[in-house]
Amino acid sequence: GSNIASEIGTMKTTEQIDALEIMGVNSLTYLVLPKIIGAIFFFPVLITFSMGLSLVGGWLALILSGLASTETYVEGLRFYFELGNVFYALAKTVVFAFLIVSIASFYGYYTKGGALDVGKSATRAVVTSSVAILIANFLLTQMILL
Repeated sequence: GSNIASEIGTMKTTEQIDALEIMGVNSLTYLVLPKIIGAIFFFPVLITFSMGLSLVGGWLALILSGLASTETYVEGLRFYFELGNVFYALAKTVVFAFLIVSIASFYGYYTKGGALDVGKSATRAVVTSSVAILIANFLLTQMILL
């Protein structure tokens, strides 16, 4: 998020966005929309890899510690696995991706001033998106799980 905010904020302060608009390019569609679409499609892939690596890491920790066998681990996975939890995690990921990129793009796009203001915009974007993720997590949990 901070990278997106600082990148777009720097483009705003160096008047590159103004140049795009003078050329007749819709700067929001050109700069923000590909980032949102990319995040919405890539974040679930990243989370899926993260889930797989966490399963492998849990198995390795179990084997290296000698607390249980592979059969016990697989049996536990099969007994406690719920497919709905995977869909829940992926749905949250899509919402979080949208929030992170759209909030960061908003703060970057409406940056005014110089280099110090770009840093302030990036910091505001990170803080605001973190709070938005906490609120969205609460709301999604209430809607999906309860």
